Amino acid sequence: MASNPPVVIYPPGEDGGRRVRVGAEFVGMAYTILDVVEFLRGAGLEDVEPEDVADEDWVEWRAVGPGAWL
Repeated sequence: MASNPPVVIYPPGEDGGRRVRVGAEFVGMAYTILDVVEFLRGAGLEDVEPEDVADEDWVEWRAVGPGAWL
């Protein structure tokens, strides 16, 4: 999956949501890792699974990792 665009998941906001950016575009606010997966699938990464989002080097988790939502 080295050709995937860089993905950035920002720190949780006060409501627990995390902004998600794919490449240069913000694609939405995620409240679970499944939301992130759906955003990525909508961006054309159809074969992405939750474990991919948690472990791949093309996904940057800012401040805290995939286990922190609130």
